Amino acid sequence: MAIYERFQDKTRKKLAVLIDPDKPTDAQVLSIVAKANAADVDFFFVGGSLLTTDSLEHCIRLIKANSDIPVLIFPGNSLQISKYCDGFLLLSLISGRNAEMLIGRHVVAAPYLKLFGNEIIPTGYMLIDSGRMTSVSYMSDTTPIPHDKDDIAMCTAMAGEMLGLKLIYLEGGSGATNPVSNSMISKVKQMINVPLIVGGGISTPEMAAEKAKAGADIICIGTKFEQDPEMLQRFADMIHSVKQ
Repeated sequence: MAIYERFQDKTRKKLAVLIDPDKPTDAQVLSIVAKANAADVDFFFVGGSLLTTDSLEHCIRLIKANSDIPVLIFPGNSLQISKYCDGFLLLSLISGRNAEMLIGRHVVAAPYLKLFGNEIIPTGYMLIDSGRMTSVSYMSDTTPIPHDKDDIAMCTAMAGEMLGLKLIYLEGGSGATNPVSNSMISKVKQMINVPLIVGGGISTPEMAAEKAKAGADIICIGTKFEQDPEMLQRFADMIHSVKQ
């Protein structure tokens, strides 16, 4: 099954585990992978706002050597590409007005992605204000959509889908103080037909289930599992139990 078909599959809500290659040791990655295998996690996302070590490919290969769960690059910039992943979320930062993040860096990466032959999934990436400056907003030099402006988020997501983007990703940012609100998730989901990913600041399994019930098709969790891999099973159980 193609990766995008897995995103479209409506048999259950899904959990994506985000791994920043810079942060965990190999032993920590292997621990997360083992827990993810046991919990029947749906996707691994690999990437970060800023990589300070040459660890991306090593991390991807380590995951793939120990798991059959699809591994997708969740890139922070055009340098975060690899032929070893299963797919690539080609992020266009549609919430901002920085042309480099809308199309500029994609032009640089496109020849390599074509050469590598990764499955490409065009993704409308939307930063939502989380109550604090995040690495993503700083590095992208963009202003997030205000936390309480559901209509702006809804119209932005609609425009992204009309432009042909195949996923919409609402992101509070790594370690966000406030996650994306349930009302915003619901309003966006009502107006789009493509799968909806929600991430950032989701700190409990109960909160993850709320986001899934509000309309998120895929919940992305990263920081929480770096801190406590044992929580992964509880998150997966809660998310997978929510009816589509």
